[in-house]
Amino acid sequence: MHLHKRNSIFRRVMLLAVPMMIQNGITNMVSLVDNVMVGGIGTEAMTGVSIASQLIFVFNLAIFGGLSGPGIYGAQYYGQNNLEGFRHTFRIKHWICLVCLLAGVAVFWLADDFLIGLYLHGESATVDRAVTLGMAKEYLRIMLIGLPFFVVTQIYASSLRETGHSVSPMVAGVLSVVVDFVLNSMLIYGNWGAPKLGVAGAAIATVLARVAETVIVVLWAHSHKEKYSFLRKSYTTLLLPREIAAKMLKKGLPIFFNEFLWAGGLAALTQCYSMRGLEVVAGLNISNAICNLLNVVFVALGSAVGILIGQTLGASAYDRAKKDAFQLMWFTCGVSVLLAAVLIAVSGIFPRFYHTTDEVCRYGQWFIIITAAFFPVQGFLNALYFTLRSGGKTLITFLFDSVYTWVLPIPVAFLLCRFTDLPILLVYAVIQAADLLKVTVGYILIQKGVWMSNLVDSAQSPAQISQKEVVSP
Repeated sequence: MHLHKRNSIFRRVMLLAVPMMIQNGITNMVSLVDNVMVGGIGTEAMTGVSIASQLIFVFNLAIFGGLSGPGIYGAQYYGQNNLEGFRHTFRIKHWICLVCLLAGVAVFWLADDFLIGLYLHGESATVDRAVTLGMAKEYLRIMLIGLPFFVVTQIYASSLRETGHSVSPMVAGVLSVVVDFVLNSMLIYGNWGAPKLGVAGAAIATVLARVAETVIVVLWAHSHKEKYSFLRKSYTTLLLPREIAAKMLKKGLPIFFNEFLWAGGLAALTQCYSMRGLEVVAGLNISNAICNLLNVVFVALGSAVGILIGQTLGASAYDRAKKDAFQLMWFTCGVSVLLAAVLIAVSGIFPRFYHTTDEVCRYGQWFIIITAAFFPVQGFLNALYFTLRSGGKTLITFLFDSVYTWVLPIPVAFLLCRFTDLPILLVYAVIQAADLLKVTVGYILIQKGVWMSNLVDSAQSPAQISQKEVVSP
């Protein structure tokens, strides 16, 4: 049995990861469609939407981080066949997301001018700062309506993935991008008798696409309770035992702060780069649009690695977990090499889809090439990160990921952008190369096995063990 599982590890990770890639890719495709279609209006619209999207990205990763702590327990509870324990992880996700949602909406509503203004530096002959600010604010305000729907989708989709079922969120994602594309065509440009709303139309289309995605995921899950059996009795109460909640929060808070600070770190890096002018921000926007679409592949592989290794740790199969971890890390790295080749091949073509200047297109092309060159590093790094996290070593991942970002890359980027005349493309390459240090440290930690632990075995009382329910694999 164990030999069969070892031999099928690549098949298992792909069966889990491919639907996640498709769903996350389609989620990013919604942003890409907004980006390219808004880019047809002009550079101000494209840059404004890009800045607002960067801020929303911080919120999205805060939600992802908030769900990841319970998700560690969810994967291990599932590997242990403990259905009631899995329900506890589902319930606490609602409370965590409610707090994040209220905080996020308050910050974006009250501080939107300040936050957007952080990215608007310098004078430009081709980009109007005031127009860009107004468009970014308009887009952000409308997007706030869609945040509750995004949150609900993530609660359900993350729980379904932890049971090894990721197809239904993928289907919902496919349909949502169709809705977004059609509504964008109607509302941005006023096609088919619809009003021409520009940036506001793009935001409205995205919100309605999020609503459609949520409705599909929730209705699908509740209409298939024989498959997703954890949903039975899940809403009889949203309360859970204090001890279990405390353990999940203790493990989860470092992940939450890690994701939040890491996303904030990316926003801070973009803000550093923006010191070199609005054209640089526009070029980064073009690069991020296409690179984010492809990096979902190694992000999904990393998530799948974390889930599968977590299930193996939950079954206390430590030797197999370590062997699988190394195999999957190198596998993810190899896939990332192929993605890098694709990106480099399209780097000269993609920026031309935007109605912008030659300078912005040139920046976009070179940012894409530099990002692609470090894709294998990022792929390996993602697998490292999720492997460390699968055993509950959340403090290590916190130091390894976000603390490192704020201690080294951000100060270096600020100093180089503010106090030197180095070309921005060279500065960007230097910051990308800084992740090689993280790869080295992470590999040593995986080799030492400090991450291997079974969190849920010791978390159970004898009473809980006697009430354990069996979940179908």
